[in-house]
Amino acid sequence: MAVFLVCALQVYAHKLLKMGAALRGLYSALRHPQYLGLGVASLGLAILWPRFLVAVLWLVMLLLYYLLAMDEERRMLRAYPETYAAYMEKSGMFLPRRIEQRVLPASGVGRGAAFVLIAVLVLGGAFALRNYTVKHLPLWADGNVVALAVNPDDTGMMDYRLPEVLRLPDVRARMTDGQRYLVYFLPADYIMQGLIADTGAEWRLYKQHHTLSMITDWVLHPFGHLTEGGHTMHSPSGAAAHGAAGGMERRLVFVKVSGTTSQTPFDVFAIEAERSPQFMLDVDIHTLTVRELKDLPKQTAWANVPTPVF
Repeated sequence: MAVFLVCALQVYAHKLLKMGAALRGLYSALRHPQYLGLGVASLGLAILWPRFLVAVLWLVMLLLYYLLAMDEERRMLRAYPETYAAYMEKSGMFLPRRIEQRVLPASGVGRGAAFVLIAVLVLGGAFALRNYTVKHLPLWADGNVVALAVNPDDTGMMDYRLPEVLRLPDVRARMTDGQRYLVYFLPADYIMQGLIADTGAEWRLYKQHHTLSMITDWVLHPFGHLTEGGHTMHSPSGAAAHGAAGGMERRLVFVKVSGTTSQTPFDVFAIEAERSPQFMLDVDIHTLTVRELKDLPKQTAWANVPTPVF
């Protein structure tokens, strides 16, 4: 046992030494690699959870880290004027010095202009990506009704059966002539449906006590909630059981759309459009048997907290 512990400590010490050597090498080229790493990690979060709020917060974080790095360097120059000045001469702030000298202006005004340019590119790119995504969504449209298959594998099923679903008496009774509707066609146990509407207490994720398991699952399977509904995260008693029984049940969430002028199918996703949940329908797509039908409150499952939706 003692021999095993000694060997394990030696391996651990060797790894620490290698890590220390790698860090020394990194700090010899960059003065703030930790801030660079946090910026790259946060960019990964923006890719995993692409929302305008995340993009804006990422820009704010970049600005704050830059100001913090400047403050740290001023304090280091006061404490170690000669050695830290020499270190600054051979290292870059966030990039290797040769690259940084070419891509970043030296003056404060120039760096401010560079940050504004980065902000324009990030936010403009976000709007461009949103527009591209909306134009490539799997939609079905007929008259004033536009439907979106959350799971692209359901597109054929939606196209084939949705006209008959809309002719069901219970559905027709709840729809107003001339009113535009967006219909979300999704698995009954789709984990993120609370962002669309308040379809039940089990989908109010902010009140559930499985945050750590959800984060772990999103890291390991970032797109699993699109095709698997969310069984690996938690198993609510209602919808998950329905989804497992037969595999043909789908949940249709009807959302009223107003505040738009254009009549193209993609217009229901316009940024200025107002989308208000109306009712939801759980239906067996094969037999058109209605499992559940209920009216929905105007807010989402996140109550009055603004949440991003398609």
